[in-house]
Amino acid sequence: MAPDIRLNEYPQRRLLNDEAHARPFEPATTPGQVSYIAYLNRNVSAEQERWLVGELCAWFGAAAPEAGQVHFSVDLGPLRFKWARHTEFSSFTFSRYGATGEPFADSALSLLPADWLAQLPGNVLLATHAVLLADADLPVPLEEIGARYFGGHDLIGAQIGEGSGTACTDFRIHADGFARCLVIDHSMGRRQAGRMLQRLFEIDTYRMLAFLALPVAKSISPELNDADRELAELTTAMSSARQDDEPALLDRLTKLAARIESALSLTDYRFSAAHAYYELVRRRVGELRELRIQGVQPFHEFVERRLGPAMETCESVARRQRVLAARVARASSLLRTRVDITHEKQNQALLESMDKRAHLQLRLQETVEGLSVAAITYYTVGLVGYAAKGLKTLGVHVNPELVTGIAIPVVALLVALGLRRMRKALMHEG
Repeated sequence: MAPDIRLNEYPQRRLLNDEAHARPFEPATTPGQVSYIAYLNRNVSAEQERWLVGELCAWFGAAAPEAGQVHFSVDLGPLRFKWARHTEFSSFTFSRYGATGEPFADSALSLLPADWLAQLPGNVLLATHAVLLADADLPVPLEEIGARYFGGHDLIGAQIGEGSGTACTDFRIHADGFARCLVIDHSMGRRQAGRMLQRLFEIDTYRMLAFLALPVAKSISPELNDADRELAELTTAMSSARQDDEPALLDRLTKLAARIESALSLTDYRFSAAHAYYELVRRRVGELRELRIQGVQPFHEFVERRLGPAMETCESVARRQRVLAARVARASSLLRTRVDITHEKQNQALLESMDKRAHLQLRLQETVEGLSVAAITYYTVGLVGYAAKGLKTLGVHVNPELVTGIAIPVVALLVALGLRRMRKALMHEG
């Protein structure tokens, strides 16, 4: 018996480990029909989706998803159902296996209650019917598939799984609102067939999600043209602007910078997401392990020729936004430097003026101080004179005029020294 070992686990260890096994591929049996619907879930909460899935499970008498689940699969009897919620979109996959008659004549959705289908979210981004057939069950030769099942449109397809199967589609929406995908099983097992179907659905889903950025790029291009022209006008005006014109130019540059930053905040996520989805499409195409079919455009070529230029347009617009924002920032910095230099000159002139006024004030203070010495001396000497006359009246032998004359320089000196000492004390306190 193995010893009971208890580990001090990281709190999220099991959650992180289980994430590698989340959203597993559903095995697929040949022949079969699979209907796949993906919609933007920005206006639909996970609780609403779980309720909708629970309604379907109740109709078939199956167990509903538990609270907190964001991916769920269940056997409903006549069909298999899978729900998965992602960051921007959610998907429903309906599968039924066994002989189904003519390809695309009906679908697994025909087994669903009509009132439940009516409650599906309205932001459907992708809806596809896929048919999985064996070689012997293919009603027509491979070269006639396009005319028979895809309305004569040009096919995109290849041998997949290094020749173990063949996949064909036209990436078009047909009259019933669904795209079509035909997979021919040469030697695929159930799990490989399920993986290949899922990859084909993901290629189309991520392709559509990547394309969401293209209308944004096209809509913002005229605004970038206007901003570019305005920036050129402002930088030209800066070279000949007078000092009085600088505040108005700086105000216009600030408003232009705000416009560009606002556009960046609105589009940066969309462009970044488009780049990530494009990389996912290319990765999923690589996982198909294609072998070319003569005369049929393979998936990787379709992606590079159709999706690649759209992504380059989005990247070009995103790069242009960043460059324009940097140019506006440089122009604003240059103009602010000019304004700061002007302010520094004004401040310097103001300081020089204040220095002159302080010097004049000091001269005036010295003049007033001299007058104060004279005034204080005059009144003090007058008091000394009165005191001398009073002493003479009392019989003291003193000459009032002589005492007054002697007191004048003594009092003046003492008053001047006192005022000087007081001024030094005040300056020391300051």
